[in-house]
Amino acid sequence: MDPIIDLQSDAYFMSEALRQAARAYEAEEVPIGAVVVREGRIIARAFNQVELLKDATAHAEMLALTQAEAAAGDWRLMDCDLYVTKEPCPMCAGALVHVRMRRVIFGCSDPRGGAAGGLLNLLQNPSLNHRCQITPGVLGEECARLLQSFFRERRAAGEQMPESDLHRSSSES
Repeated sequence: MDPIIDLQSDAYFMSEALRQAARAYEAEEVPIGAVVVREGRIIARAFNQVELLKDATAHAEMLALTQAEAAAGDWRLMDCDLYVTKEPCPMCAGALVHVRMRRVIFGCSDPRGGAAGGLLNLLQNPSLNHRCQITPGVLGEECARLLQSFFRERRAAGEQMPESDLHRSSSES
């Protein structure tokens, strides 16, 4: 059965993902946060930890999926929804299809690297075994503002941003 989309709940859960993104910002990570919701309850919370863990796969979505699988006691998350502050990249989108995530709700789009309709749409690719429902733009301005602030600060400090980091924040251009 399809979930009833409740925009008030979407905003609430996205604000929780934004709290996680703020934690990433404080840790000097690209500020992206994610939460997984099952039956109206948050079962996983995570933020980007690529630099902290020295792990290119430590995106907020991937870390949240691992926690959610543990909470659910299964790798299949068919009755779960992911809230993430930025459109998932191809790696994360592939994992979301693999775990059979019911719905993906994201804040700001990533037209240069997003895989939920930005650059491409892996989440609804008819060749794959599962398609996720997508709700874009929930608290999108707030999500984009956090990323813009992060990269503006880094540039002002004279940091050289690797091309891949800039790519993760294409919504800030």
